[in-house]
Amino acid sequence: SLSLIDSCWLFLALCFLVAFSVHKASAQLPREYRKSSLLTLFQDLIRYGKTKQTLHRAEWLRVFDVPKRWFWHFYAISVCWNIFLLLLSFNFIYQLQSYPPWLTGILEILTGVPSSFGQGKLSPPQLSTVLVLLLLCVHSLRRLLECLFVSVFSDGAMHLVQYLFGLGYYIVLGLTVLCSDLTAKGPGTLLSHSDWIRGAGFVLFIAASLLQHQSMVLLAGLRKGKSGRVETLAHRVPEGGWFELVSCPHYFAELLIYVSLGFTLGGFSFTWWLVVLYVLFNQALAGQLCHDLYVSKYESYPKHRRAFIPFVL
Repeated sequence: SLSLIDSCWLFLALCFLVAFSVHKASAQLPREYRKSSLLTLFQDLIRYGKTKQTLHRAEWLRVFDVPKRWFWHFYAISVCWNIFLLLLSFNFIYQLQSYPPWLTGILEILTGVPSSFGQGKLSPPQLSTVLVLLLLCVHSLRRLLECLFVSVFSDGAMHLVQYLFGLGYYIVLGLTVLCSDLTAKGPGTLLSHSDWIRGAGFVLFIAASLLQHQSMVLLAGLRKGKSGRVETLAHRVPEGGWFELVSCPHYFAELLIYVSLGFTLGGFSFTWWLVVLYVLFNQALAGQLCHDLYVSKYESYPKHRRAFIPFVL
């Protein structure tokens, strides 16, 4: 049976798959149905930033808006939390001091392991687990710096529910890495014979991170002049790099980063691949919303571009 953490990620993945399907289907509905209160509330919950600005909604819905520029809060929390878990893991490995009782209790609930797990019988985390925590810290720190010093945010908004979800997301993500470690077979299994998979994951992580950073720089450049100063907050058609293939290469890079972390864990963590499944549907929805906006707003928008996966979606 699925553990609690597995069930949570599978549930989230299915929710975003349904949301993606409903969004695609609603585009085919007559105009009067698309303006219904229920569909407006649905669109308000799934949109943010520029895709939300074109949404016609009641004034009471705007009460729940928070600035999209608050994205940096997510990455700040992620950096602090994952560094904390990383330090606990190093302490466990080198000082043989187990995780705090409150953390072992949480992991016990999430993984469904026997109660003996919380009684000092926990094995130290594997090297791949520590490496993934480290890579999560690097990823979150880069995104934090990009939000603060690279990206140029307009007055776009996101829903309060999205904001609260994002605050908790990276907390659960760090716990999921530890859960993936605990539900592995342990020393002597396939995980110990997959160094080449972990190496490939590390290389993919670097390549995907560079792709995402390049995409963020190109997006920011649309609002900056040659001097590097912000000249406009208007939205323009992105060009260059992987934007020639897809509307949202930064979303595709995000998916590749999570795939790379799955390989870094050895490639056999069922729990983590459920996370990747969630990221796939989450980024597919966000990418489709952006792509639809570009297509509807710019008549000359390149028809060969996909939403976020080159030549596929």
